[in-house]
Amino acid sequence: MFYQIKQTYLHTHIAYSCKLILFIFLLSGSPLLISAQTENDAIMMGKNLFCTGIVYGNSNWNEYWEGTLKRENANLGTVSTNMIGPMGSLGVSSKLNVIFNLPYIKTQASAGQLKGFKGMQDLSIWLKWKPVKKQIGKGTMSLFGIGGYSIPSSDYVSDYLPLSIGLRSRNLSLRGMADYQVGVWTATVSGTYVHRSNIEIDRSSYYTTEMHYSNEVYMPDAAQVNLRMGYRGKYWVVEAVADNWTTLGGFDITRNNMPFPSNRMNMTRTGINMKYEPSYLKGLTLIGGANTTISGRNVGKSTNVQAGLFYIFNLSAKKSDKNQKK
Repeated sequence: MFYQIKQTYLHTHIAYSCKLILFIFLLSGSPLLISAQTENDAIMMGKNLFCTGIVYGNSNWNEYWEGTLKRENANLGTVSTNMIGPMGSLGVSSKLNVIFNLPYIKTQASAGQLKGFKGMQDLSIWLKWKPVKKQIGKGTMSLFGIGGYSIPSSDYVSDYLPLSIGLRSRNLSLRGMADYQVGVWTATVSGTYVHRSNIEIDRSSYYTTEMHYSNEVYMPDAAQVNLRMGYRGKYWVVEAVADNWTTLGGFDITRNNMPFPSNRMNMTRTGINMKYEPSYLKGLTLIGGANTTISGRNVGKSTNVQAGLFYIFNLSAKKSDKNQKK
């Protein structure tokens, strides 16, 4: 997942920084879209630095919006999604990074007869480019361009919301981002457009707002806006984050019905993200964060937490050692 919202009903410190942002669990309590380093923060890895690690996340909800109507989820109880997976970032140069992630997802409901799913979700890869860094006033302005692509990594079922682990669409994203830093205080804003491919489901007909005699489902594109402000120091990064995801099309869940992959899924979330790099363990990074959905449409009112452990490897140092041995 790049900024894809997949599914869901349901500095410097350039050299030593690696952190996570947890994307969205929509109403399927499922798709937890995440990324390491990340593609929507203003932190870059230096040349030949490789940051990799493991992230764990949990999302749960027992209320959801059926269209704009907020309801209790009595039939399923609490829908939970657990995610764990590798992610990382490689500094091709100080201005160009490659970021990847591949989450393993498990969903479950505390009540009802629907069984949860588990498996590998989507492989996501981003290119993150920082073409501009300029002193403006008392601070530094940096501009970024980010492109991403994601593809399903397993043959999971998408038409089983809110317990599917993903939507199975291939996603192409383009993001523009601006970051302004004065001392240790920062503000970052970004906007993303996500193009989503159509998907195929395991039935020959289905109803949205009209009857479709096909197994192909049109997936509307989406847009995301992300705002983050906070402290970015030598060892600590603490940011308040606000995030809005809007599906550019789709339709509402019908009364007392299950969600459908092409539903209009909108949500606004607020939360906090933190990163800590211990001075006594150079290269080690600990991350954590939490957020909650404050408004939505055809999504769950989810609470999300995440934590991760990363380590930064200096690949150029290893190359130098090999040359010296020769």
